[in-house]
Amino acid sequence: MLTDTQKWLLLAGFVVSAMLLYLLGPVLTPFLVGAGLAYLGDPLVDRLEAKGLPRTPAVVVVFSVMLAVLASAFVVLVPLLQQQVEVLIDKLPGYLDWLEREALPWLQRQLGFAELRFDLVSIKQALMTHWQQVGGVAADVLGSVTRSGLAVMAWLATVVLIPLVTFYLLRDWDVMIMRLSALVPRRHLPVVTRLAAECDAVLGGFLRGQLTVMVLLGAVYTLGLWLVGLDLALLIGLFAGLVSFIPYLGFILGVLFAGVAALMQFQELFPLLLVLAVFGVGQVLESFVFTPLLVGDRIGLHPLGVIFAVMAGGQLFGFVGVLLALPVTAVLVVLLRYAKERYLISRMYTGGDGV
Repeated sequence: MLTDTQKWLLLAGFVVSAMLLYLLGPVLTPFLVGAGLAYLGDPLVDRLEAKGLPRTPAVVVVFSVMLAVLASAFVVLVPLLQQQVEVLIDKLPGYLDWLEREALPWLQRQLGFAELRFDLVSIKQALMTHWQQVGGVAADVLGSVTRSGLAVMAWLATVVLIPLVTFYLLRDWDVMIMRLSALVPRRHLPVVTRLAAECDAVLGGFLRGQLTVMVLLGAVYTLGLWLVGLDLALLIGLFAGLVSFIPYLGFILGVLFAGVAALMQFQELFPLLLVLAVFGVGQVLESFVFTPLLVGDRIGLHPLGVIFAVMAGGQLFGFVGVLLALPVTAVLVVLLRYAKERYLISRMYTGGDGV
């Protein structure tokens, strides 16, 4: 059992860590991203080591593969997404014309409003004016950033730090774990080792599985919307897949955005039904195939708990909080399970001669 002094020290350490996380959030982002990539790649390095390859060459192989995959995805997806944005810009005036000519009169008839007006002419003119200025604004921003030595240095530091941190953490991961283990008081080592192993199993399984589910869902949504004939299939499909790590959010936003885009593009109800079918198939695959096979009940947290964790992390610590929300939640769930286990054998619960 911990003494009162040790408990107060742990509490003080937690408070100081939270304050530092809040204050150093922007600086920590590349280190957290690099640590996450290193954590995901470490099992592959360990497998290569088990086959007889030394640690450093194994790290080089895994790091090169990860870098090639990320670079390929960037090179392929960025031009395609740029095309999708250009399509959206080109078709936006037509969408607004349809909204004024068809959608608003239909709503007026269905809802019984005497008059339903929006100044769409002014909105369209404002949008066209701003879209035409996008190139100039981008050039101004780029020029400003280029002239700002600190901004350029910060951007370059982030770009360079992520692969650098990933490589060195991959290389030294096992050494760091051994050094941390050496700091644990010997009488607490069995319990700490057990909890650390459970946290690793929960967190590693969830992160790897959830990333795979996000990619598969993005592919399913994109392919389905492309078969429907939606112009913005890639943009909406990838977005819905990426935000699917928050339960139901990818499905809800995907249906909303794709439904509006389908109505504006086709101006018929049948394509809207096809869009609903695409996301329905995606949801069935996620619930009964992807998640059970790839993720399972790795965290054991209710979907509402996941949503709350992500929102709370973002509210308290910004983007860094979002990055840390699920890992911290996974660790807390393991610790709470252990606390429940200890409670169920305690005298407080049994009323007898427990712990």
